[in-house]
Amino acid sequence: MGSKLSKLAVGLIVLSVVVIALILIFGPPDAAPEDLPPEPNFTTLRLTEGGEIVGFIDHTDARAWLGIPYAKPPVDELRWKPPEKLERSPVRIETNRYGSDCIQYVSQLAGQSNSQEANITGSEDCLYLNVWSPPNAVELPVMLWIHGGGNSIGSGSLYNGANLAARNRVVVITINYRLGIFGWFHHPTLAQRYSSRSGNYGLLDIVRALEWTRDNIREFGGDPNNITVFGESAGGANTLAMIASPLAQGLFHRAIVQSGSFRSSGMSLASDYADEGGHQNSSKELVSKWLLEDKSAESVEQARQLQDEWSYSELATYLREKPATSLITALQPASFGMVNIPQFVNGGVVLPEQEPMNSLFESDIPLILGSNRDEPALFMVQNSEHVNTVLGIFNFFKDKTDYMKRVHYGGLVWKALGVDSLANALAKSGRSNIYAYRFDWDEEPDLMFFDLSTALGAAHAIEIAFIFDSFSSFIGDRIYPNDANQELLASQMKSYWINFAYEGKPGRGRNSQNPEWLPWEVNGKTTLILDTPTDQGIRMTDTVVTWQSIKQELLSDQGFSKLRTKCELYATIFSRLGLFDEGEYEAAGCSEFDPEQFVAP
Repeated sequence: MGSKLSKLAVGLIVLSVVVIALILIFGPPDAAPEDLPPEPNFTTLRLTEGGEIVGFIDHTDARAWLGIPYAKPPVDELRWKPPEKLERSPVRIETNRYGSDCIQYVSQLAGQSNSQEANITGSEDCLYLNVWSPPNAVELPVMLWIHGGGNSIGSGSLYNGANLAARNRVVVITINYRLGIFGWFHHPTLAQRYSSRSGNYGLLDIVRALEWTRDNIREFGGDPNNITVFGESAGGANTLAMIASPLAQGLFHRAIVQSGSFRSSGMSLASDYADEGGHQNSSKELVSKWLLEDKSAESVEQARQLQDEWSYSELATYLREKPATSLITALQPASFGMVNIPQFVNGGVVLPEQEPMNSLFESDIPLILGSNRDEPALFMVQNSEHVNTVLGIFNFFKDKTDYMKRVHYGGLVWKALGVDSLANALAKSGRSNIYAYRFDWDEEPDLMFFDLSTALGAAHAIEIAFIFDSFSSFIGDRIYPNDANQELLASQMKSYWINFAYEGKPGRGRNSQNPEWLPWEVNGKTTLILDTPTDQGIRMTDTVVTWQSIKQELLSDQGFSKLRTKCELYATIFSRLGLFDEGEYEAAGCSEFDPEQFVAP
């Protein structure tokens, strides 16, 4: 009996530890589901192009309007068509709850935890935006946020703009836009009917949201002549795409790119069969998959012949009658539910036919470019290749040195690609309104004996909570210690962002109390480091990260615990850039490792 009681006691202790750990990580269980939206407040009654809407007053005293439709639902006959302007509603619309997320794979990173049919959530009817405005707002700067998620997960509802708006006297907008296969699908047979040509439906949605903002934002106290577009990761890439797109010219006036970089695809890559130079998930490849899955074709050859012979109406009817879930499941999700498909198709209308990045040099829009020092850590911290997990909650580094080296060099690559190379080129072209930052905050607490300051540090997306001043609304909010350092840095960062929205330059921040943020290469300085006084605080640096500087540092680095990791990093970074040098590789001691094994096809 004593033995049984001992085993029971041990079991209860283990169970208690697991429960405590889960509460620490995810928070206490909700009492009862609260599905009641806030009560409408008629001081928020506004007249928009879509009709009368009424929102509510948020706990911060911000006026809030959630789930405002800004285009017709892109469903049925409007699937894979440019967004269409709404007709005016004859009835007043209550905008006191978020609209549906765009259809996507379930992802904890996107704030979703409950699996839906086929692990899919959201709806095709998803073109909604959200607005927050401070009391008595008149002609205030507008900040329109484009969410990240690889253009295949996420939504505007993840980001609560109430604090940013109410405490800083700006109007904040967050938007949804079509994702994955519904946002990026260029099939030449469909494209021949549309002026957009390239199938960049996600970008066309963002343009439509900007048009809505221009035409309606005065009703919410915003200035249509002072709009800042800002976004993170894919949202940062989409921000750059807006600068490049002729359709978005004049619709906004400043831009902030957080951890974003931009690379376009040719129309043949986006549409052709893979063996003809197309992408593995090109539109023709996907149509062939769908034809095989629903038995409309018996072989790959027949599927190809069938779709190549179909007229526009035949293909359009077939594609628009298919359930959304059966379309999305043809794409296998990778990290965090994101899917790999051709994006930013340069077809000459939404994006220039020649290199779209060249358009950035013709723009005079003030631009902030930034990255986080430890970008890759977000994608490594739960990866079994790098971290062991016991009981699903206790994490341990497999090789801490290896982990830190991968994070360090990955962060350098991110900065070189998304910040320094572009800032340097723009400055050399004569631009004097380019600003760069690196976010270095890494003061997370330990979590169940796991050192998050090393495991995450200044990881991808960690900075967003500092900008929105809303640490409790982000998944993983317990990574933030909520201390004086965190509060100070959040206040300083918001002050820079808000001053940029007001004046087109971050300067010393809106309160004029921050260290001065100089444009790129002014007084020999390039990048503002964003950190707390514990780690030298906010300061300017003269560092420029280039591919050559990364290569030199990597080749001379003797601190790797495994030579294989050093060789893998050299091969993966420089093969993709066309900068791989066999002599350098062998001189680094890597001759025993075939570089081809490290480079994905």
